[in-house]
Amino acid sequence: MKIGFLGLGNMGAPMARNLLKAGHTLTVLDLVPAAVAALAEAGAATADSPAALAASDAELIVTMLPASAHVRSVYLGPDGLLARVRPGVRLVDCSTIDPHTAREVAAAAAVQGNPMVDAPVSGGTGGAEAGTLTFMVGGSEADFAAVQPVLAAMGKNIVHCGGPGNGQVAKVANNMLLGISMVGVAEAMALGVALGMDAQVLAGVINTSSGRCWSSDTYNPFPGVLATAPASRGYTGGFGADLMLKDLGLATEAARLAKQPVVLGAVAQQLYQSFSLQGHGALDFSAIIRQYRKG
Repeated sequence: MKIGFLGLGNMGAPMARNLLKAGHTLTVLDLVPAAVAALAEAGAATADSPAALAASDAELIVTMLPASAHVRSVYLGPDGLLARVRPGVRLVDCSTIDPHTAREVAAAAAVQGNPMVDAPVSGGTGGAEAGTLTFMVGGSEADFAAVQPVLAAMGKNIVHCGGPGNGQVAKVANNMLLGISMVGVAEAMALGVALGMDAQVLAGVINTSSGRCWSSDTYNPFPGVLATAPASRGYTGGFGADLMLKDLGLATEAARLAKQPVVLGAVAQQLYQSFSLQGHGALDFSAIIRQYRKG
């Protein structure tokens, strides 16, 4: 298939490479020339603007952008994708944005005859490199079926979450829970150690008891408990605290629009906001335990 791909950041670039490896013909675009050059060297054609990408012979266009404002600009701007794309070209937005924006852009695309799905991802840069991402897809059943083979070149788990915007709903709900659970594990681990317990013994008890969760048994925030966790390498790599803050902000804003209380989500957002303001936003989100202990 002829595919356009816009957004070659830490996630987008390996996703695009996996499309090339799967045999698709790719035209790529990014604001960073080096990112475009790397994909061109791998065999992709290049475009110099969203309008040029939209005017190409792509049968499907994938976008992977930082935030809602970028998605609005790229799709709805006067020189954006929808201003130039041919009717019938399928659109797949893999950005993590708010459900309201996803639904608004999908509706605008539908008016001019471009089927669109939102397909945010989970799995991090490792999953993007390995092609094992989880895609949470919002759109009609027919549109989901049409894009699933393309997504399968980049991911392992591809889940239809319902109508337009529901992929974003699944993503923000899941990541809100992840942020809350990480704060809870950080509090529990810090408390137990402060009361004199060995961190590894405490983690072992939690992970064989009712407190067990992914944040405790796979990504424990206490240094030295899990050799593979960012906590054991100075909280480098992984999922940045500022990215968690962004996702918690999306969740609380979506909750405001829905008039749905998210009390713990709001508390977690404030904790990560404070952590970011202290200059720690680039650390892995599990470093939130530093709000409870030194080191």
